[in-house]
Amino acid sequence: MQLRYGFRVYPSAGQRAALARSFGCARVVFNDALRVREDARAAGLPFVTSAELSKRLTAAKKTPERVWLGEVSSVILQQSLRDLDTAYRNFFDGLKGKRPKTGPPRFKSRRDSRQAIRFTANAGWRITEGGKLRLPKIGDVRVRWSRSLPSVPSTVTVVKDAAGRYFASFVVETDPAVDLERMPEADATIGIDLGLTHFAVLSDGRKIDSPRFLRRAEKKLKRAQRALSRKAKGSRNRDKARVKVARAHGRVADARREFHHRLSTELVRENQAVAVEDLAIKALARTRLAKSVHDAGWSAFVTMLEYKAARYGRAFHRTGRFEPTSQVCSNCGVKDGPKPLNVRAWTCGACGSALDRDVNAAVNVAKAAGLAVSACGAKVRPERVPAQRGEAGTHPEPRPTTAGQTGIALL
Repeated sequence: MQLRYGFRVYPSAGQRAALARSFGCARVVFNDALRVREDARAAGLPFVTSAELSKRLTAAKKTPERVWLGEVSSVILQQSLRDLDTAYRNFFDGLKGKRPKTGPPRFKSRRDSRQAIRFTANAGWRITEGGKLRLPKIGDVRVRWSRSLPSVPSTVTVVKDAAGRYFASFVVETDPAVDLERMPEADATIGIDLGLTHFAVLSDGRKIDSPRFLRRAEKKLKRAQRALSRKAKGSRNRDKARVKVARAHGRVADARREFHHRLSTELVRENQAVAVEDLAIKALARTRLAKSVHDAGWSAFVTMLEYKAARYGRAFHRTGRFEPTSQVCSNCGVKDGPKPLNVRAWTCGACGSALDRDVNAAVNVAKAAGLAVSACGAKVRPERVPAQRGEAGTHPEPRPTTAGQTGIALL
């Protein structure tokens, strides 16, 4: 399995300038190639191939308008063209129904919150004996290593976020046998019901409170945003205030990600099989609960559960979002109809079992996936699993192209 290992890097002032130059060159090559293809489409010409774009890039380096492209590694420029190919492929696959729909490629801007460049193995980058990351035409960048890499990385991506922080993301190949040895033997199964009052309710009766990182940081965020709105546009003070807002949001995102990692690792370590409901997160994010839904970060948490289960040999199941998990008694299986949200507990009229709404739903989530679980001591048998419904992905809508982002077409 291929995974990404991310680490914080601390470039010097000269290295930051070199990285900014590399970010800009990669962005210009991407925009130039996109403009070439868009012009060809508008003129009714055939789709411009990647090989043709690469030839145009080589020729553009010899022109006065683009001679400065030779100041950075050629690998990151070629990888920028590969990124454009990936964006087009995802767009066309979405139209064909092979993946969730996404918008067409858009032009990049220097004001984007995320800037990134990628070095492959043939770029000549390496990790020095002193633990620094040596990047071509940039230098030896100091890395804060928090763990060791499981194997020799194939590529490294240097990322600058909105808060001005730099990260190095390594793509590594993990050994399945070593991963299986890291996890203890487990024969338990668990069903998970995600919510807002409690972030997760488990089929064994445990309830994980929602940390609500964004809600807790709202006062500081409002203060920082208010200070930003009072700064003159284009001033250095406004740029400093923008960085403060971005850092405040970054701390919230980091805390949420840490919580997701800890909880997902704990659940995968303790259970052989994990079942979770496939929620319509995109639809919920359009309601009056949108802020709380985004604050919970259900999609990121479920993604972590899925890849960790695959890595460590655990079973992962998604229960259809239309399963009546809150309407069926987890003990006898009798469906007694929908209940308003203010009903948090009730007694089954058929078997007399006292049911907690969320725990009952968690048990039914596991049962719908074909897992045998126990709800507070009640005996439960696995039932026939209905055909799983297709999953629905969430992708951001494409942002409109603004003036000044097109660049000059490759010659």
